[in-house]
Amino acid sequence: MKFCPILFLSLLSSTVGAVTMQHVCTSQYVAANLPANGTILGISIDLSSVTAGRIDAIDGNSRLSACDVNFAYTHDGFDRTNVNYWLPSPANFLNRYVSTGGEGWNITENNSSLPTGIEYGAVAGTTDGGFGGFDVSSYEVWLNGNGSINWDTVYMFGYQAIDELSQIGKFLTKSFYNVSDSTKVWSYYDGCSEGGREGWSQVQIGSDLDGAVIGAPGMHFSFQQIQHLWSQFVEYQLDYYPPYCELEKIVNLTTEGCDALDGRVDGVASRTDLCMLHFNLNSTIGKPYSCSETAEIPNFMPYIPAQNGTVTAQGVAVAREILSGAHDNLGRRIYMSYQPTAQFQDAVTSYDTATGRYGSYFVQQSAQWVEIGLNLLNDDIGLDSFEGVTRDTFRDWIATGYQRYQDSLETTWPDLTTWHKAGGKVLHYHGKSDPQVPTSSSVRYFESVRKTMYPNISYNQSISELNDWYRLFLIPGGAHCGANSLQPNAPWPETTFATLIDWVEKGIQPKTLNGTVSSTGAQEQICGWPLRPFWTNNGTDFNCVYDQRSLDTWKYELNAFKMPIY
Repeated sequence: MKFCPILFLSLLSSTVGAVTMQHVCTSQYVAANLPANGTILGISIDLSSVTAGRIDAIDGNSRLSACDVNFAYTHDGFDRTNVNYWLPSPANFLNRYVSTGGEGWNITENNSSLPTGIEYGAVAGTTDGGFGGFDVSSYEVWLNGNGSINWDTVYMFGYQAIDELSQIGKFLTKSFYNVSDSTKVWSYYDGCSEGGREGWSQVQIGSDLDGAVIGAPGMHFSFQQIQHLWSQFVEYQLDYYPPYCELEKIVNLTTEGCDALDGRVDGVASRTDLCMLHFNLNSTIGKPYSCSETAEIPNFMPYIPAQNGTVTAQGVAVAREILSGAHDNLGRRIYMSYQPTAQFQDAVTSYDTATGRYGSYFVQQSAQWVEIGLNLLNDDIGLDSFEGVTRDTFRDWIATGYQRYQDSLETTWPDLTTWHKAGGKVLHYHGKSDPQVPTSSSVRYFESVRKTMYPNISYNQSISELNDWYRLFLIPGGAHCGANSLQPNAPWPETTFATLIDWVEKGIQPKTLNGTVSSTGAQEQICGWPLRPFWTNNGTDFNCVYDQRSLDTWKYELNAFKMPIY
């Protein structure tokens, strides 16, 4: 009998639950189970680009073997977007799909986030956004050759590419595993930082996902990019560029001084809100600091020498002005800043080996935003000086970006009716000591959603209604998307995706979030907003309490703008 490839693929589709990865992890089988052109509006898949190969022993665990699938698609033949999916073996598939996001200006972290999906029996996907490869950042293709904005790049980066990744991924998942129309395939999103912003983009457009884990989201995009420049501007205005070790000493002393405010002394400043009310930065002046050569600091800094000295009044003035946040020339607030105990990553200074002096160091990503995103510089050098820049300039930079990208990148739309009506759940978390995205930005958005969705009921009732489908957790001592080396006794939630799965699939609402202490492996509970952590009985009994005075510290009036900032 003559062999018929189409018949063979058909037989595989009807028996995939019984076959092995070896049978299904082929480019032919994958191609046969992709959506036909026209199935997803405007998308045509290049079947000749499909590759499939088995991956074994992910993270050293053979149970996590997966099929690594890559292919490209176009929008009516005019562009090219690459996607990558990892599919668990048929025996380990648990009727789940998850999309993942990126960081910075990158829409993907390549395949580094895909193993988590495989661990939970989910197909996991990532996309290059159509930017030319998984190692290509959006800023590299932000502008057309004539210097104008490439709006296809903006919209793909803003929300479209992740939505298409999910649509294709869900179709492939059902077809690859021959899931019947009557069987539910649960679909999710999981991402942090820029990936967190991308997650909110899907919730806000009403994507038909069932749930999303969203960490430290870089929403308020135009604000966030300029925020990274504020610390350097403060140093410029005050004409003092502190050694990084001096700023780190201020952070450590702040943590030490605020440790007991949560009712327990453990090296963790759980109550940064009370810290804002009670800690005096001047108490750090004169305290000695010492760091070894090339001390570990953020943002890929150049050589840093050994540092010894005492905390100066100038250094404290810089720290205080950074923590107070950006204001315009009239003293009106432009944006929120980081919480006390957050490392001053944006304030890192450079060291001139010839002069032995410290100077400014521009955060490249945000300097590029002024040049590329706002398209305000007419040279190839980029922003490398604050000469001629005032506080009002910061306000104007943000206003320009806010107006230009409000519908694509700001990602602060507070009316989530479509998502809520469809039954979607959101687990939103943010480290209290995050040095890259202000923790208060997450609080601001949560409160904007609460006021928009439930405007005519009491505060307590609106919190209860919102928490039925959207919960926010502020992580004590947490840094940006991970544990904090300066507070190793702080808990970090390592099972957020599993928690979301239980909420979506089993209806187990996370009243608190489980956290793992990195230094000991101990488990601690993390309070859901607006409740705050507090220990009683000499630090032995944990409570989640309501504290109006501390809650008020999270509220900011961004009165430098006449437009509402959600």
